[in-house]
Amino acid sequence: MLELMLCSMLTILPDYLYRRFAQGKRFGKEITLFSVWYELRWGITLCLMLTISLITVVFYNHPSTKSASPLFRAVPIVPETNGRVAEVYIGMSDKVEQGKPIFRLDSSKQEADLEAARRKIVETDAAMTVAKTDIQAAIGKVQDAESSLQQARDELETKEELYRRNPGNVPLRDLERLRLAVTAREGNVASAVAGKDSADARLSTLLPAEKASAEAALAQAQVALDKTVVRAGFNGRVEQFTLRAGDIVNPFMRPAGVIIPEEAGRLGLLAGFGQVEAQVLKPGMFAEATCISKPWAIIPMVVTATQDFIAAGQFRGGEQLVDTQQLAKGGSILVTLEPLYENGLDGVMPGSSCIANAYTSNHDRIVSGEVGGLKKVALHVVDAVGLVHAMILRLQALILPIQTLVFGSH
Repeated sequence: MLELMLCSMLTILPDYLYRRFAQGKRFGKEITLFSVWYELRWGITLCLMLTISLITVVFYNHPSTKSASPLFRAVPIVPETNGRVAEVYIGMSDKVEQGKPIFRLDSSKQEADLEAARRKIVETDAAMTVAKTDIQAAIGKVQDAESSLQQARDELETKEELYRRNPGNVPLRDLERLRLAVTAREGNVASAVAGKDSADARLSTLLPAEKASAEAALAQAQVALDKTVVRAGFNGRVEQFTLRAGDIVNPFMRPAGVIIPEEAGRLGLLAGFGQVEAQVLKPGMFAEATCISKPWAIIPMVVTATQDFIAAGQFRGGEQLVDTQQLAKGGSILVTLEPLYENGLDGVMPGSSCIANAYTSNHDRIVSGEVGGLKKVALHVVDAVGLVHAMILRLQALILPIQTLVFGSH
């Protein structure tokens, strides 16, 4: 309507002034309801053509969308294990800080496992003390076996010396018996040394490994116990949290609730523009937005990113082929808008419905001197008609609250 009014001032109004003052035709006389088309046909035709052209230029070079919102993500609150709720630390709606406990699961089993791991460490420490005593005992056995071996060797050497001097003084059976005794006592020494080495290995290798395993089991049990207390991973706000003691929670089927990050929906807007404007939308474009949760306010913004893919065209491989007729509706280009000034979105509630305009600026091309005079004029016109869209946005910001409160369904 605004474009039609502007164009009529350039076409219909001059045509009427010519008819009125040059030809002397007046409304109600020569110009009536039935003859207005014939009398002002040139102005009306030019007005329609100019209006269509202006709307095309405005909407193509200065895209607009009503599909804009400060979207946010609600993070589900889930424990890492199944369990029954033992205690809840927050209310239905409450602000939480990072690391603050939200609720606790029943931890009887985890506490029992933790105590068993502690007992295992104590048991291993006691075994190490006993192993030190066993080493001392093994040392004594080695010394006893070596003394017995030395005694048997001395006795065998004495008998052999007597046999060499006078073979009749020492029976061969005694020499054989002494040799066997020496061999047996050498085996006793080897057995005692092996027992000592085994005790040393048990104290220096086996028991430390068992203690390390027990300490790892203790740490694992402590981690499992800590997991029974679900804490906030970031600063945010818990909403509609109805979990109570005695409820069963499951990380796969039944989350406990949702937590909304503190900065969610306060960093920028996500807007969906038409596909025909893909060549116009570029990062760095100036933009404006108005939101229903902050009426009668225009928020200066800037385009920071455009998504390179259209979500409507995605498909997931499966057992059925994709029919492209299902994509007839098409999709939009997702554009990220951020406030031009700090705290620009203050007062805008996350998830609010917004209207956004993006404006093309050809100032750099015009002052660069790389374009000719005619094209420079055309670029000036393109930039100037952005004022029309800015005026439309301000009218929408003025009417939107009234339209919602008065004409909206209640």
